[in-house]
Amino acid sequence: MASLRQLQFDSFLNTSTLICLFLLTTLATSTTMNSSMSLPGCPDKCGNITIPYPFGIGTGCHRIGFNITCDLSTTSSRAFLFLGSDPLYNVELMDINITSGEARAYQKIDYVCYNEQNNTITSNTAVMDLTFSPSYLLSNRRNKFTAIGCYTLANIASIVRDTASVRSGCVSYCGNLNGTTGDGGPCNGLGCCQTAIPVGLNYYEVNWGYNIRYGWRFNPCNYAVLVEEDWYKFQVRDLSGLDFYERNENGVPVVVDWAIRDNGTCQHGVEVSPNPACLSNRSSCQNISNGKGYLCQCLPGYEGSPYIPGGCIDIDECNITDKNPCSGICTNTDGNFTCSCPKGTHGNPYGKDGICIKNPQNFPYPARVAISTILGVAVFLGLCLLVASHIQQKRHMKEKEEYEKYYQMMDNHLRVFSSKQIENATNNFSESNVLGAGGQGNVYKGLLENNQVVAIKKAREVEETQRGEFVNEIILLSQINHKNIVRLLGCCLEVKIPMLVYEFVPNGTLFYLLHRNKTRPTSLGARLKIALESAVALDYLHSSISRSIIHGDVKSANILLDTDYTVKVSDFGASSVVPVDEIVELVHYSVGYLDPECLYTQIITKNSDVYSFGVVILELITRKQAVYLDEKGDKQPLSTGFLSKARKNKHRAMFDVEIVTNDEKVMGVLDKICDIAVQCLSPKGEDRPTMWQVVEELQKLVRFHNSLESWQHDPQKTESLLGETKLCSLSDESDFNSTKYCTSQLEIDTGARS
Repeated sequence: MASLRQLQFDSFLNTSTLICLFLLTTLATSTTMNSSMSLPGCPDKCGNITIPYPFGIGTGCHRIGFNITCDLSTTSSRAFLFLGSDPLYNVELMDINITSGEARAYQKIDYVCYNEQNNTITSNTAVMDLTFSPSYLLSNRRNKFTAIGCYTLANIASIVRDTASVRSGCVSYCGNLNGTTGDGGPCNGLGCCQTAIPVGLNYYEVNWGYNIRYGWRFNPCNYAVLVEEDWYKFQVRDLSGLDFYERNENGVPVVVDWAIRDNGTCQHGVEVSPNPACLSNRSSCQNISNGKGYLCQCLPGYEGSPYIPGGCIDIDECNITDKNPCSGICTNTDGNFTCSCPKGTHGNPYGKDGICIKNPQNFPYPARVAISTILGVAVFLGLCLLVASHIQQKRHMKEKEEYEKYYQMMDNHLRVFSSKQIENATNNFSESNVLGAGGQGNVYKGLLENNQVVAIKKAREVEETQRGEFVNEIILLSQINHKNIVRLLGCCLEVKIPMLVYEFVPNGTLFYLLHRNKTRPTSLGARLKIALESAVALDYLHSSISRSIIHGDVKSANILLDTDYTVKVSDFGASSVVPVDEIVELVHYSVGYLDPECLYTQIITKNSDVYSFGVVILELITRKQAVYLDEKGDKQPLSTGFLSKARKNKHRAMFDVEIVTNDEKVMGVLDKICDIAVQCLSPKGEDRPTMWQVVEELQKLVRFHNSLESWQHDPQKTESLLGETKLCSLSDESDFNSTKYCTSQLEIDTGARS
């Protein structure tokens, strides 16, 4: 009751003060405008921090919910958001911005330190609780939950306006101090990680997940804190001891969104409230994105405080250089300005590059000299480029002998073409002949003398270490003969990097079919055929009799389509030939298709190809790219987004609408494809199927789907063939929930915070 009476008394004083202020402003002279940011007679600063209204220090100096306490006990005064009678809950301020509706505050760092036995030897718990006042929420746009350490899993436990609990987090890993993102590097999970928070949070605390002792010698302490997004710059020394905490013992900056969140509303820029906050007659309101509420703002052409009568004053644009886009004569007006050319001139004076020219127009002599000079310099530069090109061609001819030795390693059925033959076939590498880009260069359509249509890969300039990759592709393809793998016909050795001549595959890439040609209908049967033949090709590479080949760059852009959607797997620039059951070093990979194990091991295996093929399956059934925009407009890997939906048994919502049907038998086929994809995307490589097992499952699905299109299938046999789609339904007992997959997660549990 005492607290309620205090709020009522504050409301009475607040309203009375504003009425008196309005009367005083009305009686003031018309030529003087109030530019103060606080109420008359109220402190406008606490130390170096400006306290603008609706914030204020003391009774009658602030709007309800915006009370500031000023601690004068130290040498430099400190300002705090008043969040209750217990000072421990008050939040120390760094600054307040009434234009953006933001306040920056200090947030303590949560940390935990371990010894060799994985015992906690010291820790600090930091909580931010804004639930006392409805005016404040943690900014989801400006803050990131950040964890620092190796072998670190930190979760943020939060509350959304006392209606639901939220748990989100991220994982940071580094096997040693040399395995981090490096000083100044992004927080990508190697030494530090960051994740976003949802809207509407007014409370958070840190929960630690698994934190194992393997790195205690070089990383004894882990940190986690909600911090302003652009503030933290990773340093390797932050992993050693308590240095990061001791440098920031007072806290790190966190952004708090504040707004008018009482009974009022903002409708089309007009405030509707029994206790209005936008008191300047030259102000409007604007709804906010983080929770309910609105902010007041001065109208265009005015600046100051919209929360005080007369607080928005006219901007003299003519005296402010960065707000004066006028190159002529500027005249200030109320809320605006005019810009005109001087007498005797005409033109467009607006903007920094505005022009006013004399009447009549005369083309000056200095301008003619300048244009002539520019043309002369352009001709000179053109001649220099021609000479440099000639020198470069001579250098390429000298390197021809270097590559001829590799021809001894190839099958003798390959044809060697001259550079002249290649130029004639591609019409001198005309842009109209470009088919696309491969792993190391452009691919052109060519026509040989015998009217055979071919595809010719021409490499770009590459580093010395990359030349071996291109030669590796020649040797690999010269030894492979499979109907679902693009066939190498020959090469040209008269250039710095050999050019390869392939069989021509007329229907482009699977990537183009799915993501650049969405108007072209693609049936479920065609997609199953593409998936099966791609799997067959990869299984052939993995299980060759004499050697095992890891493709190393499996993606939809490297799957070509012949007539009737016949698959031709291409681009072996990242492949390596190894004895069976051995692994190779990671050469390069494509974003969205990367096996997460490669981040830690820095090597690829046949299991890496299986993981990437799982992403290709998801592309086939969702028609979304490997990195796509989710419902919030944020980029995220397709594998992460799909598995998140699958956990909630909402995976069907991501299926391409073109193949979705009311026929549950067909939907069962889709569920089974989803099942295969999820198995391929298992976090641990050892839990993934082999490509041969994938081929067997896809063959069953193709046969079953073909039968559905031919006759009415027996429901009992349908049930037997399809089985349970347990990975896509993800029940509590599924293997998926038992895997410890290192990804950011966001799990919302309805109900009030306990």
